[in-house]
Amino acid sequence: MTIDTAKEIRRAVDTGKVVFGFRQTEKNVLKGKGQIVIVSRNCPQRLSEKIQYLSQIAGIPFFELERNALYLGSICGKPFLVSSLLVLDKGKSKVLEIPKDTPPGSKRTQKKRKPITKKTSKKGKTKKKKQPATKKIREKISQKKSKKATQKQKRKTKKTGKKIIKKGKTKKTKTKKRR
Repeated sequence: MTIDTAKEIRRAVDTGKVVFGFRQTEKNVLKGKGQIVIVSRNCPQRLSEKIQYLSQIAGIPFFELERNALYLGSICGKPFLVSSLLVLDKGKSKVLEIPKDTPPGSKRTQKKRKPITKKTSKKGKTKKKKQPATKKIREKISQKKSKKATQKQKRKTKKTGKKIIKKGKTKKTKTKKRR
């Protein structure tokens, strides 16, 4: 028995709770909310991969619709493009059965990643504890922010010609004259 994808998405929008757009989808997936993520075919690859990665970490099923954002918007009854949506509450729809029922040729991912753990051996190796998905994501985001901050600081020293040293002291460095 095949499920009509368009009807089930529309039923979820009408009877349940759905969030539209990349930013709202990303925020809710980071919080661990949602039952399924649906992305249109012409959603930018960078954004699609990011949502897919976050949904796998959070354990939320991901489905890539084989139609464009205009079609997804019209299914939802919206007069605008919808590149991605997250179903928070399915209502009376069977939208969660869509990834299971799609043909093998279409793009879909249903795999739930297990938390990364290291097994302890008798030799006394340390064991890595399981962390909730949101904690892992926050750690990665903070690492990226710290990298960006150091890159900004390096750019600043190149522009001003001053090297920043701890405790507020500055030291002048040689700068090349621009022609």
